[in-house]
Amino acid sequence: MTPAPDPVLAAERAHLARAAHCLTEMRSAAAAITDAGVDAWAAERLGAARAERLRALAADPGVPPFFGRTDTDSEAFHIGRRHVRDAAGDPVVIDWRAPMSRPFYQASAADPQGLVRRRRYGFADGELTGYEDERLAADDGPGTFLREEIERPRSGPMRDIVATIQPDQDDIVRAPLSESICVQGAPGTGKTAVGLHRAAYLLYTHGGQLAQTGVLVLGPNRAFLRYIEQVLPTLGEVDVDQTTVAALTARVPVRGVDRPDVAVLKGDARLAEVLRRALWGEIAKPAESIQVPLSGRRYRIPVERLKRYVDDVRRRGRGDDDQQLLHYAAGRERVATLLAEDARRQKEEAGGSPTDAETARAARSAEVRAFCDDVWPARDAAGVVHDLWTDPARLARAARGILDEKEQALLHRPARSIRAAAWTDADAVLVDEVAGLLERTPGYGHVVVDEAQDLSPMQCRAVARRLAAGSLTVLGDLAQATSPWSPSDWQETLAGLGRPATVVRPLTRGYRVPGEVLDFANRLLPLIAPDLPAATAIRSEPGSLTVRPVSALAGPLPEVVAGLVGSPGSIGVVCADGAVAEVVGLLAGAGLPAAALTDDDDAAARVAVVPATLAKGLEFDAVVVVDPAAIVAAEPRGLHRLYVVLTRAVSTLVVLHRGDLPAPLAVPVAEALGQV
Repeated sequence: MTPAPDPVLAAERAHLARAAHCLTEMRSAAAAITDAGVDAWAAERLGAARAERLRALAADPGVPPFFGRTDTDSEAFHIGRRHVRDAAGDPVVIDWRAPMSRPFYQASAADPQGLVRRRRYGFADGELTGYEDERLAADDGPGTFLREEIERPRSGPMRDIVATIQPDQDDIVRAPLSESICVQGAPGTGKTAVGLHRAAYLLYTHGGQLAQTGVLVLGPNRAFLRYIEQVLPTLGEVDVDQTTVAALTARVPVRGVDRPDVAVLKGDARLAEVLRRALWGEIAKPAESIQVPLSGRRYRIPVERLKRYVDDVRRRGRGDDDQQLLHYAAGRERVATLLAEDARRQKEEAGGSPTDAETARAARSAEVRAFCDDVWPARDAAGVVHDLWTDPARLARAARGILDEKEQALLHRPARSIRAAAWTDADAVLVDEVAGLLERTPGYGHVVVDEAQDLSPMQCRAVARRLAAGSLTVLGDLAQATSPWSPSDWQETLAGLGRPATVVRPLTRGYRVPGEVLDFANRLLPLIAPDLPAATAIRSEPGSLTVRPVSALAGPLPEVVAGLVGSPGSIGVVCADGAVAEVVGLLAGAGLPAAALTDDDDAAARVAVVPATLAKGLEFDAVVVVDPAAIVAAEPRGLHRLYVVLTRAVSTLVVLHRGDLPAPLAVPVAEALGQV
């Protein structure tokens, strides 16, 4: 007997079709906007606005117009990734960021926020296949659809979590633009997704303001950026700058690599003062008077007045007074202007009346420029750093009382032309620091910085320069801190970012990592981050964790990976950086579709062999960790790196170890899980 059709499901499918039609009509209307022929500037602006609107409305196959619905006693609203309206302008779908959408994320039995029902939908290949109602009169916990969406296998780039945002995440997403926030997020808590959704929310809520100042998202490496790059576009936000700190500070071509001890020193905050001294130390004391041409005559400025002008401007560059700090290049121009104004006053005292244009020409005269070249020479950022590293005497003057002789020796390198210099990533950050001393660095209205626990103090300063008067979302996990500068708490990093009063908000509920996997990784916390609370998972997956000792990899590794290839979702095989070639060779030799993941890859293989140093921020449905002891031994903070690696799995984690496991992990898994 054929079951009777569900009238609710039929009505929802009809609304889905209507929403899809209305969205198509909105795209057509945007494409049909034509130029009224006012002028070229207006035509250009209209074309840009139309292109941006079309990108924001771009179709995303497989992504339905709505994912949820809220019902009150009198009305219902469908909630989706963007606002959809009909031809009359009436809403068909409400944008998830709109204030009236918030009860969808926040309502509970204890606080229904005016709702009587929350509805979620199931989709398959873009088709609405079912619905699930949550009555707000009782708290039955997460429904089946919500759990299935959270647990859906990972394949390809990160997806948005707009359909599954939880109340603690929503509080962070909707925080005011004026508020800077630091999210201390344990693995699987969605901190990266929360930061990206916060950017989307702020652009929706403060579009006019942020259209002028912009939003910047900073990630730890290019592989991570490729992983997250589609999240904001699926939410309709296409004009967000997404880059790495290395790319942000790439003012010189990076061709070299520092020794670890040199890189650590170059990331030290003390280098900021050394660089400031090196730049402002270029300024000389005037030695003789000059003649400034103005309106056909020359006016002498005595050396004492010249010294006073230079000293006054120089004090502003050092921050010695309460006035706004002056940049070096602006200081040079200010000195030139002071000399021209001095000549102007002399002419006025003699009964003349020079014009502003004549005074400006005097400031640009050959005599004034020659004086500035001698006393306040023009500099470029790369040249300042190059001269400092290749001239021991210059470095000694700038570093006196800051760096000892041994540290200065670490920074010295043989003299060669600036074009042949083997610049390193750490050098590039220092060049950016000098560039910020020379001229003002343009700032953003909001900056999201992920994996912030690994920033060096000098990298923090580079980010802070881009903040200007804007706000900040800091994302990270102290337990995953793997750099030499990683702090024990957030205060040092937040102070370096220029926002010391930022509130730290913890996320400790793991939505993606199974409890068995998270509990296994949490055994490392007493050693790597004893002050952090252990994360808890909202779901348990018996059988999701396997820890297997092996005498060799040649047989077990291909066997394990072959067993995973038939399952849906992505597969990551994570190993020490130095073992990548061996692992790829073993898998390829067994006929498995494996390839090494690099920072420059545009696409990942079906089986990605991931160097441990690139694993941070990534997720895979299934993860195979090869030789944990080798990962730990590869770097000073190896236990932190292992914690990162162990928490990349969404569904399945297999650990293959040839050597001994780190002591906290050596307890048999069954015993740790209470199965013996």
